[in-house]
Amino acid sequence: MSSITSEVVLDLFPFLQVYKDGTLKRLAGVEVVPPGLDPETNVLSKDILILPKTGVSARIYRPNLVTEPQKLPLVVYFHGGAFCAASPASLEYHTSLNKLVAEANIIALSVDYRLVPEHPLPTAYEDSWAALQWVASHKEENGNHEAWIKDYVELDEVFLTGDSSGANIAHHLALRIKESNLSYKMKIAGIGMIHPYFWGTNPIGSEVTDQFRKELVDKWWLYVCPSDKGCDDPLINPFVDGSSDLANLACDRILVIVAEKDILRDRGKLYYDKLVKSGWKGKAEFMETEGEDHVFHIFHPDCAKAKSLIQRLASFFKM
Repeated sequence: MSSITSEVVLDLFPFLQVYKDGTLKRLAGVEVVPPGLDPETNVLSKDILILPKTGVSARIYRPNLVTEPQKLPLVVYFHGGAFCAASPASLEYHTSLNKLVAEANIIALSVDYRLVPEHPLPTAYEDSWAALQWVASHKEENGNHEAWIKDYVELDEVFLTGDSSGANIAHHLALRIKESNLSYKMKIAGIGMIHPYFWGTNPIGSEVTDQFRKELVDKWWLYVCPSDKGCDDPLINPFVDGSSDLANLACDRILVIVAEKDILRDRGKLYYDKLVKSGWKGKAEFMETEGEDHVFHIFHPDCAKAKSLIQRLASFFKM
């Protein structure tokens, strides 16, 4: 690559860099690992094609020791990465899902939705919605069925879970379910939102004084979703005009998890507070991890606070 074409014209730290010739280099989530039996957790995983038309796949996980009559909750997981980085095969996410499945005794389906900029938004939302429809199709007699779901999953105990942008996706899917016939096929028991990626033009909380990180997150969103609405697009700001009412979330329970040092912390707390006051009929739960930053549990999965977070999620799935 010549010095001209290798000139970086956009540095979307810590996710990717865009060069002058239009090419890009992803920086986050690039180390990938194959599925299989994880000896540490005794969790088995495999990659499956779930949407042949678009090529969307997923990595599915289950405890290695499951007796066939036993039916387990299904967690449909959406990874983070600001809609432009990472995948279920990323080392950090594969490690995290193995630990979650082992702790919670669940089946997990980690969706490999397509990324920006190759696939502009709302592709990530549409891929994730199609994956949810595919899960619901397992209640039908015929179709592209996955044996692990058919044999081991209790389809009335499905949870949507994600971190960062993945939590954002889970929120929008739960609203969309309410407006569709999917709610007749499959019950969403709850949503686990880890450090949810919501934002807005006007700063709140720590965003007021942390101008550097405020501008950084502004930059992320304006790159993945360039529109005249900017950071007040309803996709990223759930409280602006045109956003759906939180009372329409199609589940009974929601757990919102934030981290004290995360620039997104105040948005997550605002979401929880608005949810409680929205008229939504479910049970809202809140957890804050002191002294930690955004998705710390993904990068430091063996620290005590990461283990505590995973345990809290696991208990949420079991209640």
